[in-house]
This record gives sequence, structure tokens and C-alpha cells, in this order.
Amino acid sequence: MKKLSTASKMYLAIVFVILYAPIFYLIFYSFNSGGTMNNFESFTLEHYGAVFEDSRLIVILINTVIVALLSGLIATIIGTLGAIGIVSIKDAKMRNTLLSLNNVLIVSPDVVIGASFLILFTMVGVKLGFTSVLVSHVAFSVPIVVLMVLPKLLEMNTSLIDAARDLGATKRDVLTRVILPYISPGIFAGFFMALTYSLDDFAVTFFVTGNGFSTLSVEIYSMARAGISLTINAISGLVFFITMLVVLGYYFVNNRSKMKTEGHK
Repeated sequence: MKKLSTASKMYLAIVFVILYAPIFYLIFYSFNSGGTMNNFESFTLEHYGAVFEDSRLIVILINTVIVALLSGLIATIIGTLGAIGIVSIKDAKMRNTLLSLNNVLIVSPDVVIGASFLILFTMVGVKLGFTSVLVSHVAFSVPIVVLMVLPKLLEMNTSLIDAARDLGATKRDVLTRVILPYISPGIFAGFFMALTYSLDDFAVTFFVTGNGFSTLSVEIYSMARAGISLTINAISGLVFFITMLVVLGYYFVNNRSKMKTEGHK
């Protein structure tokens, strides 16, 4: 592997500073005892205390986590089965068409997806709330899971499946004992990606939430419109830390899977 040049390292450093400086600036002032982000007076945890003392915010945080976990789990199941189905299609033209449709959903603007679901739920008569948010999050997470699982399926040696069938394995055995264990790193990656996307989604959720149900991203937007408050910084800091924990969890599981694979080799 080629080493990065000094110019490349400086460029990467500048990019990371631009990306992370506003986030750390926001988190830094979440510990400010003053009421503004202009002057840091002294260190305090009162803003985080205010978050945990607000029962409504706690309920919204729990709602956000529940939706993220459920949508991630459901999307992972559907996306994994969908990826297996796409790979098993013999017609190359049909397979490429399905993959293109899947990729279109990934690159489609969130505003378009949110507005489309809002129109759909209105036409069908589904009340906006937990169900509408969950269905929407599952919908935009499935293509991501498919994209994460497909590479593992494509690199899988088909002789493993043929050998299992020759040994008398049923279709169910082939799926549960051969295919799923082999593509498990891709499945975990898809789950964590779906979980992360759900946690920080705003645009789609903003369109389909209602009936007293809200998530942290929508609540932070509503609070920000009412005026600058360091409680918003504290909530944003908590969301950032939760997202970082999810990412670290993904890397831990991924590295553990790689170590097991190398150990078997």
C-alpha cells in the first residue's frame, strides 16, 4: 500500500477539520454555564441535566431509538432476502434493472421520498405517527441494506452451495447454514447503516410524523426555530455520541468477523 504524501495528508486534515469543527464547537458550548455561544464562562452539566429532567424529551429519545432499532431490524431482514433474490435471478437484464431501481431509491432526494410517503399515507388513510415513521424508515433503509449485502453475495463461491446440495441439504439448510453465515458481515453492516440513517433522518420524518409523535431530529429543528438554547447543543451532543457508539459497534463486529474468517483460513 502506497503511503500518502504530505500534501494528501494536509488535504485530508483540512477536510476533517471542516467537517468536524462545527460539531465539536456545538458540543463544546453544551458545557457552557452561560446562555449563549459567544463566550464560554465555566464548565457545567446543567444543560444535559435539563435534557434528562424533561420527560417529553426522554420520551422522544426513546421513540427515536425504538424506531431506529425496529426499522433497522425489519429493513435488514427484507434487504437481505431481497439481495439474495436479486443475485439468484438468472436473467442479467432483469437483475440489472432491479439493481438500478434499488440505486435510484438511494440517490433520490429525501424531500421527494418524504412527500411521496405523505401523499401515500393520506390517500390510504393511515394516521401520521409511529406507524408512518416506521414504514418510511424501513422503506429508505432497505436499499442501503441491499447495497451492503450484495458484495458479500457476489464474492461467495457458488461451489459451496452446490456442495451443500450434493450432501443432501434442503433449500432452508442452504440458506441458514451456508449463505447467511457467509454474508453475515454484510448483514451486520447493513443493519448498522440502517440504524444510523434512521437515527439522524430529518427530511423524511418531518413529512410523515404527526399525532403527537416526534423524533429527536424533528424536535431539535422545532426547538431551534423557537430560539437558540444550549439545551439544543446538549441534545445534539447526545445524538452525536449515540451515533458514534453505533459506528464503533459496527467496526467492532466487523473486525471480529474478519478475525474469525482469517482464523478459519
